[in-house]
Amino acid sequence: MRVVIVEDSSSSLAVLCRMVGHINTASVADYVECFGFTDPLKALEYLEHSPCDLLIADYVMPAMNGVQLIEALRRIPAHRHVPVVMVTADSDRSLRMNAITAGATDFVAKPVDPLELRLRVTNLLELRQAQNTIAHQAETLAEEVRIATQHLVRREEEVVFRLARAIELRDGDTGGHVDRVAESSRIIAEAMGLNSDFCRTLALAAPLHDVGKIGVPDAILNKPGRLDENEMQVMRTHTTIGAEILAKADSDLVQMAAAIANSHHERWDGTGYPNRLAGTDIPLSARITAVADVFDALCSERCYKKAWAPEAARAEILRCAGTQFDPACVSAFDRSWTKIVALMARDGASDQKSAA
Repeated sequence: MRVVIVEDSSSSLAVLCRMVGHINTASVADYVECFGFTDPLKALEYLEHSPCDLLIADYVMPAMNGVQLIEALRRIPAHRHVPVVMVTADSDRSLRMNAITAGATDFVAKPVDPLELRLRVTNLLELRQAQNTIAHQAETLAEEVRIATQHLVRREEEVVFRLARAIELRDGDTGGHVDRVAESSRIIAEAMGLNSDFCRTLALAAPLHDVGKIGVPDAILNKPGRLDENEMQVMRTHTTIGAEILAKADSDLVQMAAAIANSHHERWDGTGYPNRLAGTDIPLSARITAVADVFDALCSERCYKKAWAPEAARAEILRCAGTQFDPACVSAFDRSWTKIVALMARDGASDQKSAA
């Protein structure tokens, strides 16, 4: 274990180092290594980069007294809880109170009794050893919790990924639609300055926006042509079906996915479905996903329509700001146009190219 001793008298410093250096007990697992300094400022400079297990400091020193040294030591994060022994010939109560307030752990009176010093140092090194053991155990436990949490998160992400793939196979015309909606939603959220946790969760939840299509009959879902009014009413139930599938979840991810599934066809002006929500009553995650979903749908070829050019789809999104879409989401979409169009080109969503 490492002990730093600060004493302005070189002869006294040598004596103290010799006393402490001879400590070798079964209760202190590591051997004791001493580092002596006659200049407290140089000791502090050393301690900034080299943590110790115990500091022994004289009170009366030039440039900085023992109390000031302890105060400076406690400002170094690695030394906030390191035991400190103050060596002083002064028995004044106010001095001791000041030292304790600064962070002194124990006192040794001058002239120093070798046996007393060794006993006090041994006790404090045992204390420090226990602190280190507890800190190591806490770090180990924290790492185990982190690994276990990551494992659970990966399992959750995998389940969501597999479910999104099932939706893609069920709705055969979508191709890579769910992946692009996920990435576009994340891009828009980042442009809005939303925190990284929200952006990550949104990217994972957005692919489930159409999970309710599992409950829509094949004849309607895969009809080659436009739906009539009755068929459209059935198709619109995919929002509430999706919300029911994902309802009552404990997971933040699934809760967000439920909100998106239920509300991604709501409109900013309140004329959407299923609940005719308007403005900020529509969950933010759903407002963002709506922009990404409609843009990608416009740019994708379907059995009932040709793919739009990205610039034409962009113009449509901008035109619908304030009516169909949240203007803030549209603005973020437009600011991110270079990333959005690069995503479309990368995934081959459209054969038509468009410059940003």
